[in-house]
Amino acid sequence: MDDKGPRDRLLDAAIDYVAEHGIGDVSLRSLASALGTSHRMLIHHFGSKEGLWIEIVHTVEARQREMLGELLPDPDQPIREAMWTWWKHISDPSLWPNERLFFELYGQALQGRGHTAQFLDGIVEDWLGPATEINVARGVPRELARAHARSGVAITRGLLLDLLATGDVAGVDAAMDAFIDLYEAWVDRAARPSALR
Repeated sequence: MDDKGPRDRLLDAAIDYVAEHGIGDVSLRSLASALGTSHRMLIHHFGSKEGLWIEIVHTVEARQREMLGELLPDPDQPIREAMWTWWKHISDPSLWPNERLFFELYGQALQGRGHTAQFLDGIVEDWLGPATEINVARGVPRELARAHARSGVAITRGLLLDLLATGDVAGVDAAMDAFIDLYEAWVDRAARPSALR
């Protein structure tokens, strides 16, 4: 049974719409029509078209963090296998429209555009918790685990931006493969206290 309210159902429909069509120059009225609602209802629930875009990104990001916990639950899984599984998931073309929206809003927020003021809240921090815990579960000291979690978030986002800009799947996959090599060596070293002296 669906226990979601009207706002959550509209948000789910908007996420599906963006995943299929992207955002382009869609107006609030045409988006509302495509979702089977009115533009007044979208304004009521999300404040504006931009408010809806931000809500879509935050929701998709939260769902991806949940997926991270489902895809990488076993600290005994080989690092290469775990990271490659995550990369192939996060770089799948089905996510590209939402990732384009993510980077578009990120750029607007960095420029200080008013409608994106809350976009940066937790944009890095929300990923550091789960990524740090994955590193700690592999025996990495927490302070190092957090620093390298931040590096991992930055590299993953950078490679996703490269992928969206160039469409060079093979080239970007090769770059991620090289990063995984470095990460494996780092985890091996960081998890051995004697190696850090």
